Amino acid sequence: MTKLFGTDGIRAKAGTAPLDPPTVCRVGAALVRVLPVTGAAPRILIGGDTRESCSWIAAELTRGLTAEGATAVSVGVTPTPGVAYLTRSEGFDAGIVISASHNPYEDNGIKIFSGRGEKLDEAFERRIEAMVADTTWRVDNAAAASLEHRPALRDHYTAHLMKVVSGAGRLAGSRLVVDCANGATTTVAPELFRRLGFNVIVIGDEPNGRNINLNCGSTHLELLQKTVLETSARLGVAFDGDGDRALFVDHRGQAIDGDAVLLLAGIQLQKENRLPGNAIVATVMSNIGLELALKERNIELLRAPVGDKYVMEQMLARGIALGGEQSGHIIFADHLFTGDGIATALQVLRIIDVTGRELDDLAGALVAYPQVLVNVRVRERADYMGIPAIADSIKRVEERVDGQGRLLIRYSGTEPLLRIMIEGRNDGEIRQWANDIAEAVKGALGDEW
Repeated sequence: MTKLFGTDGIRAKAGTAPLDPPTVCRVGAALVRVLPVTGAAPRILIGGDTRESCSWIAAELTRGLTAEGATAVSVGVTPTPGVAYLTRSEGFDAGIVISASHNPYEDNGIKIFSGRGEKLDEAFERRIEAMVADTTWRVDNAAAASLEHRPALRDHYTAHLMKVVSGAGRLAGSRLVVDCANGATTTVAPELFRRLGFNVIVIGDEPNGRNINLNCGSTHLELLQKTVLETSARLGVAFDGDGDRALFVDHRGQAIDGDAVLLLAGIQLQKENRLPGNAIVATVMSNIGLELALKERNIELLRAPVGDKYVMEQMLARGIALGGEQSGHIIFADHLFTGDGIATALQVLRIIDVTGRELDDLAGALVAYPQVLVNVRVRERADYMGIPAIADSIKRVEERVDGQGRLLIRYSGTEPLLRIMIEGRNDGEIRQWANDIAEAVKGALGDEW
């Protein structure tokens, strides 16, 4: 059975397996086949970002969905959390997002949400994979495919966002730079922040199908930093292509990552008695400085594997209100059980308002250890600890960081990369150690292409 799902749905170069037209169509049909039987025709909501491949992927999904008797409704270009919310609030049986998040336009992906607005668990994903692989059935190519377009549903998501804050409060009129990454938030964020009373400067808001995340958005903060400084803005926020993450820039042009947001939000929610169990969930990638700062405030940090769906699963299991990733996926359980970049920005603005403190001051509570992340492109996902040259290099570094930092090595869930992360007291040392491991990996598993 071919594995289709990674850490964040199905993802590949658009047009290549498993994002080739026949497979995409079959995924749509398989989803309907494995959904719980309710007696009525399933209703499936589809949304996506601005990539040029989204239209044909939506058409193929619709062909598979409707061939199995489902009704397909499109909300158009909408942030991933918007589709998650609308799936639940509008009574759909499942929601599908067509996006490759922060990846370049050539890539695309399929994320599926349950009728509860939550990302599918791995057991359900395996059921879809098994159904796709089952050769005893075929999609009826003669079936008529019809996709109903309802972009006005986005207004319901905007109304839900405005429950986070109803206005700018003491920040009314503040200059705010918003980077929409030429992606899904272009349809929601600029108007929303203006309605709330901010003086909004928007960048990355001219999508053309091929410029999503191109030198903009949460993976390229340079333009946002430059614009914040040039316009003397109070702060800036950058979303990724599908709008489920947000990173920030303070008035000095300094980048503020997800760890700092988790800390400042955790401290505030604790003060407001909105942090059940005095615990938050982060991933294995979060800096050890976050763990230490939370411990000082009697807040426990629980670590999950990389991927906001794993953060969500642990939050649900433990009844935890706040979780997220260093990359900017932040989950506020009172809002949604998936990362929402716009909601994260609204929460940060709310905290600035109620505390009377600026972002740089709030984020300063995090004293991060130096962290180095090196990505090595590999030709296969081999057991690297079974390769002596790599294993020896890793063991040498583990002995050096023991008690003074962390070493984490993992394969990317969405790209052919081995990620090497090291934290420690000395930036130069850990950078050299990471490069030593990277060279060993390149020699045994490297793929220059």
